[in-house]
Amino acid sequence: MPRASVEDSGRPLPELDEAASRPAPLVLEHPVLKALLGAWALAACSAAETAAVEEHLGECGSCADEALRLRGAVGLLHPVEPLDLDPGLRTRVLTGSFGRRPPRIPVPEWATPYDAETARLDALLQDIGDAEWHAPVRLRWFDGRAPTSRRTTVAGVIAHLLTVDGLVATALGLDDPLTGETADKAANPAARTEAYWRASYFPPTRSIRAPWREQSHTIVRTVSFTGTTTGKRAVSYGDFELPLHDAMLDRAFECWVHAEDIADAVDYPYEPPAPRSLNRMIDLAARMLPAVLAERRRHGLAAPAEGRHLVPAGDPGRSLRLEIEGHGGGEWLIPLDSPGAVGSAEREVAHIALDGVEFCHLAAGHVSPEDAAAGQLGDREAIRDVLFATASLSRM
Repeated sequence: MPRASVEDSGRPLPELDEAASRPAPLVLEHPVLKALLGAWALAACSAAETAAVEEHLGECGSCADEALRLRGAVGLLHPVEPLDLDPGLRTRVLTGSFGRRPPRIPVPEWATPYDAETARLDALLQDIGDAEWHAPVRLRWFDGRAPTSRRTTVAGVIAHLLTVDGLVATALGLDDPLTGETADKAANPAARTEAYWRASYFPPTRSIRAPWREQSHTIVRTVSFTGTTTGKRAVSYGDFELPLHDAMLDRAFECWVHAEDIADAVDYPYEPPAPRSLNRMIDLAARMLPAVLAERRRHGLAAPAEGRHLVPAGDPGRSLRLEIEGHGGGEWLIPLDSPGAVGSAEREVAHIALDGVEFCHLAAGHVSPEDAAAGQLGDREAIRDVLFATASLSRM
């Protein structure tokens, strides 16, 4: 008859001796263990050798010190590299590619900041998870008198960028994200955004990324194909107009500011724009300041300074020197009394110095005029008016 197994016989199984089943530990002399320290530091020892070396390190101080030194040397040979890609990698790759074969239809120089900032924001959106699209974000701006804000989500911010970029799209003859009567009634950025949010059956989700990115690609392609003459068109913001050149800079600035809002909401680092783009954004804000100063005076928000007088358009008038430090910095002379006047060093009455990113945060309404870290010299009333006018450039 065939032999039956122990399990089928009903008899108890023999006790398993765990101690006997374990392999016997290696017993090595001190010189051998010391010679194994290099292999141990490189994780090249067998399991038994590793156990023997580590047991020896608890007993021998000189070998423990040597093992620590070798482990440090191995760390230098294999430095830890971050998982995030180098932020400048895309720029270097594109620069090298264009240097070898220039594009047949290049992006106009005045549209490159918008192209770069939308690409950087899209890279950030690609890395966030589904739940983070619903992370709360507070949009902040200065309404001319005091700071104000509006609560939304990461997806809501992208919907805001989509609808306001639609002003540039319609100026180029492209489709408007808003349709029908909604588009006709909503003329300014805030009204357009609120109309889009109200018209959505559900709160925006990550699906908003695709139409926003497609629209930004289409805008860049259109201005590239139509050439430099397109930049002379006017883009209406409801209360005012900007040439397309400046509107594209404005949209690049907004894209960066709201990308920082999103990065703060999902706890992700985000760098300022390239120095050349930052300089152009600051220049746009400096060129808009005289008109904003005049508008604030018309509404009684900026008291006329002593000695103020209007001058004919094109003539030099009282001026404030705006000095921007750091990357993208420079100096601008801001005419104080008339938007048609020309800044004059001879008629300078005040001087403000700010860091470039600090100035942009002030212009975005993220820093109040009273809290801006600005060096000040000269006419206090003129300095206050310019700081408040800078904050008044912000909007939803």
